[in-house]
Amino acid sequence: MGVQVGFVGTRFSGTDGVSLESAKWARVLWDHRHVSHWYSGLSDRDESTSMVVPHAYFGHPDIEWINRRVFGTRTRTPDVTQRIYAMADYLKGTLYEFTRRYSLDLLIVQNALCIPMNIPLGVALAHFIAETGFPTIAHHHDFYWERDRFSVSAVTDLLWMAFPPALPQIQNVTINSFAQEDLAHRRGVSSTLVPNVLDFDTEPEPPDDYARQFRLDIGLSDDDILFLQPTRVVPRKGIEHAIALVSALKDSRCKLVISHASGDEGHEYLVALQELAESQGVDLRLCDTHVGDKRAVGDDGRRIYTLADAYSQADFITYPSIYEGFGNALLEAFYYRKPVLVNRYSIFVADIEPKGAKVITMDGYLTKDVVNKVQRIIDDPNYRQQMVDFNYEIGKAFFSYSVLRRKLRALITNFTGQENL
Repeated sequence: MGVQVGFVGTRFSGTDGVSLESAKWARVLWDHRHVSHWYSGLSDRDESTSMVVPHAYFGHPDIEWINRRVFGTRTRTPDVTQRIYAMADYLKGTLYEFTRRYSLDLLIVQNALCIPMNIPLGVALAHFIAETGFPTIAHHHDFYWERDRFSVSAVTDLLWMAFPPALPQIQNVTINSFAQEDLAHRRGVSSTLVPNVLDFDTEPEPPDDYARQFRLDIGLSDDDILFLQPTRVVPRKGIEHAIALVSALKDSRCKLVISHASGDEGHEYLVALQELAESQGVDLRLCDTHVGDKRAVGDDGRRIYTLADAYSQADFITYPSIYEGFGNALLEAFYYRKPVLVNRYSIFVADIEPKGAKVITMDGYLTKDVVNKVQRIIDDPNYRQQMVDFNYEIGKAFFSYSVLRRKLRALITNFTGQENL
C-alpha cells in the first residue's frame, strides 16, 4: 500500500538546496508507489498535487514585516506578537485543509521547523502536530543557531517552541553530524542522519552537441582550461581562493567561470572579486545568464544551459567554501567525474573526508603544494581519470539514492509498522 505524503515548506521552486533535496526524496518515494503532495508559498511543482498558500512564503510582505521587527532586537511590541499568532492560526487552518484535501498519511516538513524565515508557519506546524498527533518527518537543512542574523532576536520563546518543537510525533532528520550533535545537545532531541544524495546508480549522460556549445557561448576555446566555480557569489563560498589558484598556475589558458549570480546578499563581494581578478591577471567570467534550471533559448537568442551542461564542459571544479551545510557541489563534482579543490570546511572534515575521497584540499589558504597538485591533474590525464573514477565509487557507496531509500524505509516503517518502501 502506498503512503500519501505531504511535503511542507516555504517554497518548492528553483535550485535552492531544499527544493532540490525534497524533489529527490519525492522521487525515491514515488519509486515505491508513495504519492507526494506539496504545500508551500511558492511552487513549481505539479498544480494538481500542490496547494499554494502565499503567506507560507518567507518573501510575503506580511512575513517580511514580522522579520524586520523581531531580529536584531531583544523585545517585540504586542502587535507583533498578535500578528504572529493570528497568521499562525490562519496557516494552521490551511494545514488542516491540506491534509484533508489529499487524505495524507504523513507530513515531511522541509526546513520550516528549523530556520525561522517564516515564524508563523513554524508556530502553525507545531500547533497542528501537537493537536493532531500527525506523523511527521522534519527534515532540517539549516538551524537558526548556525546563522549570525538570527542570533539576536525578540522571539526566543517561539524559537524554543517551534524551531524545532520537541514533540513525540516528529522524527527529526539532520543532514550532517554537527547538526545532529547540536540538536541533541541544545534540545535533547535525537535525529536520524540522512546525507544529501545524488543518483549515482545512474551514470550522467555524455555531453551532446548542445552541451559542447557552452564553451563557445561564454567565449572560451577548446584548448582553454575551464575552472568552474559552481556556486552563488556570496562571501562564504571563498571564491577569492579560486582566483588565487588560477593566478598561481600562471597559464593563460586557465579561465575561472562562475555559474550562479550573486544572489540575495548584495553585489559588493562580486565587485571585490572582479577587482581582485583584474589585479591578479585572472580571466574571470560570470555565466549566470547562460545557466538555468533547464535548457532554453532566451529572448535575445542566447542559449541557456543546465548546470549539468556546465559540469560536462569543465576541466576542474573549485569549491573553496568557508562554510557549508553539506556541500552539494562536491557530490556533483564526484558525479560528473571532475577533479575538485576543497577548502576543508567543517562538514567536509566530519562527514565526507573520512569516506576517503581523493580531492585536493586546502586549509583556509592556498599553498605552493596545493598549486603543484592541481598542476599535476592538468598535466597527467591518467592520474586525473583514476582520481575521478575512485570518487564516483565513493559517491555511489555513501551518497546515492540507495542510501536515501534505506533511510526513508526505516523512517516510514517507524510510523506504519510495515516495510513498504
